[in-house]
Amino acid sequence: MEQHPPPSSRAERVIATVRVLLVLAVLFNTWVTPSHAPWAEQITYATLGVYLVYALILTLLAWRAHIFLQGVRGMTHALDLVVFSLLLFVAEIPPSAFSLYCVFALVCATLRWQWRGTLWTGLAILLVFVGAWKYSGLGLYESDFELQHVIVGASCLALVASLLGYAEAYRQQVYDVHAKLAVRPRAIFHEPTMLIRNVLTHAADLLQAPRVLMVWEEHEEPWVYLAQWSFDTFSWTREPPAKFDYIVAQPLANTSFFCPDAGVSRPKVFYVSSHGLQRWRGLPLHPNLHKQFTIDTILAFNLSGAAFDGHLFILDKPGLTADDIALGDFIARQVVADLDLFHLLQRRQQMAITEERVRLVRNLHDGLLQSLAGIALQLTETYRLQTEDPQAALEHLVEVQRLLTDEQRDLRCLVNELKSTSYDVAEAHLALASRLDAVRKRLQSQWGLRVELTISLPEALIPVTLASEMYYMVHEALINVARHAYATVARAELDLRNDRVQITVIDDGHGFGFHGRYTLETLAYRNLGPVMLRQRVATLGGTLTLESTTTGSCLEITLPLTPAEKHGVPMSGFGA
Repeated sequence: MEQHPPPSSRAERVIATVRVLLVLAVLFNTWVTPSHAPWAEQITYATLGVYLVYALILTLLAWRAHIFLQGVRGMTHALDLVVFSLLLFVAEIPPSAFSLYCVFALVCATLRWQWRGTLWTGLAILLVFVGAWKYSGLGLYESDFELQHVIVGASCLALVASLLGYAEAYRQQVYDVHAKLAVRPRAIFHEPTMLIRNVLTHAADLLQAPRVLMVWEEHEEPWVYLAQWSFDTFSWTREPPAKFDYIVAQPLANTSFFCPDAGVSRPKVFYVSSHGLQRWRGLPLHPNLHKQFTIDTILAFNLSGAAFDGHLFILDKPGLTADDIALGDFIARQVVADLDLFHLLQRRQQMAITEERVRLVRNLHDGLLQSLAGIALQLTETYRLQTEDPQAALEHLVEVQRLLTDEQRDLRCLVNELKSTSYDVAEAHLALASRLDAVRKRLQSQWGLRVELTISLPEALIPVTLASEMYYMVHEALINVARHAYATVARAELDLRNDRVQITVIDDGHGFGFHGRYTLETLAYRNLGPVMLRQRVATLGGTLTLESTTTGSCLEITLPLTPAEKHGVPMSGFGA
């Protein structure tokens, strides 16, 4: 894989290449502008020839090496200044050639050391200009470097240095903003106040604003929320909608705008439209909002999320320009994304709680409630036999005690599932086998139904939650056979086929109140069959086939090892 050099190395490559071009340009300038003294021209050509070899060597090193030593940068920069200064003083190169070097040196300093390098290099070159003018009469040749050269050169030098310094300072400012945007962690907040405080603090830091105000309305809440960050102080309030019949003036409602003089009676407002930056006069905000927060300058952005609408206001920022709108628009989109993410997580959490409650209700219905119904029948029979056959009544009480012990164990398993701490896969597999065996014995003694149970499942592959759901499915299917089918024998098989769990329950009863072969979709459409069992299979993304005849029924359930993903989660609002 190709390795890309760091930015400093790329800058050095450019500088080295331009240095060679600069030497060639000075040689050409010297050739077309003959010197007053032949010996000075010879010194110029000799110096520039050696310097050209030096420049070629630096260029070769810069393009061969990915990392250019930091110390070499300073030495080469100083050597460039010394060489061209000597050429100006001794070899009598034309001032125009030295001006080319000045531009080159300032650009190099800016690339290497930003605005500080531009400043110090500009001062050094200015001293060379002054020295050339002051001591030109002491040279060995007749010089034409006069005062006007110093003035013109210093003016050009100051102009170029100022432009480069400003450009570099602006570039550094943009780089700092991009760096803050890039390294900002996407934190997950569980409280809306912490989330709003975070987004307002981040916006104030990026735009260097003393105050940030956010005003928004929930789609499902009859309130107007106001949150303000100011110098590490955060406040959050809510107001009735009647207090603000609008937040932003209608012409500015869906635009980004800035107003540098909002404190006057009829301020100037600059807003973004499809035709570019437009101008509008008038009070941009509702008078109550303007008065409540004492607003002088405004930078405003529209916020439109999945569950809310509002505005983000940057207040009291000095020197507002149209450039701030571009950055602010990006920040506003980040704010919307953060709030939408919060709404999504809140909604998903609510749905997870609801699903867990539904699962708990199903488990209690298919387990404890049905068992309690059987226990109630046993106690009724015991009450009837206590006078007729005390021994049989005592046996019934022993059976009730055993049933209560079994239900206590099932409840303990359910509690362990809800805790979800040390309840591992192996425990779930053992619990599934032992609990189904207890169901088999209970149905035999309580209902006279002989159950043949076959479990062929690799315990390492069955998730804990799936094992629990499988127990309740088999439990409900067998209870239905015992209570409604008048069967004498039932067979339940659990095995793994092609990474899917297969559950089959067959009995020799008289079937359901309907006959035929039905899929899960058909049963749900016609509202036939066991409701809880249908819901469990659908929740896990499985399939169900039920065949009912006058000589029995066959129930086939197929479940994936990994539950199906759920999509289309709706958003929900948040408030104080």
